[in-house]
Amino acid sequence: MSTPIFLTNDEISHLTARKNKGAQIDALRRMGLPFFVNATGHPVVTRAAIEGGFKARQEAANVWTPQVLKTA
Repeated sequence: MSTPIFLTNDEISHLTARKNKGAQIDALRRMGLPFFVNATGHPVVTRAAIEGGFKARQEAANVWTPQVLKTA
């Protein structure tokens, strides 16, 4: 069985130490973790944001390229 893409509500509660969805959102903002708010107002956090995959993708997108290669 594969790992779900998103954290469960229980995992978000454990991560933020908050049960209330508004307090969870505030905690995630303070932590600087990327998240989305779904239609019910609950925060949705990807596993990649916690495991480092999100940061690794951002860093890969910002890799320096020599000017010579940019104009080729």
